Amino acid sequence: MKTILKIIGGIILLFVVYAIIAVLTFGKVYHYEKSVVMNAPKEKVWQQISSMKSFNQWNPWMKLDKNMKINYSGISGQVGDKYCWDSKNDDAGAGCQEIKEIIPNEKQKTEMIFKRPFEGQAISDIVLTSEGNSTKVTWSMDTEQETWMKIMRPMMDYQMNKSYEEGLNNLKALVEK
Repeated sequence: MKTILKIIGGIILLFVVYAIIAVLTFGKVYHYEKSVVMNAPKEKVWQQISSMKSFNQWNPWMKLDKNMKINYSGISGQVGDKYCWDSKNDDAGAGCQEIKEIIPNEKQKTEMIFKRPFEGQAISDIVLTSEGNSTKVTWSMDTEQETWMKIMRPMMDYQMNKSYEEGLNNLKALVEK
């Protein structure tokens, strides 16, 4: 019994030490980005990222709830193009994403407002760079994290990598047809 208590105590101690290190080491700003080179010209890739409706054709989070309510507003492909989602599924939650800046065939910047399951705000960029006849697509997200969320950073990195990889692979499949 003493051995089990020592093991449990050791695990708790390791978690507490990790939590202290995470809180002190990780900054308040969280940045994640992933890039993939696609065998398609920038103009073809741009067609799939230039509006919220086209973005949602490859957005990996759209598949989290087949019954998710989606409402679009604004002029498609322009600053102010926006969609809001509402799901009963906490994995998808609820929120809005709006185009804040567009540089045609080069960059789309959006702001995301999360309402559920956690409130928050993030900025996302999709940047296109020519590489010969191909296009490098870099998708990034920046947000500020509460202190307690710093402890979750490795899990967040894992989930972001999984989601961004799926999304970029979905986009790649669309533009390389």
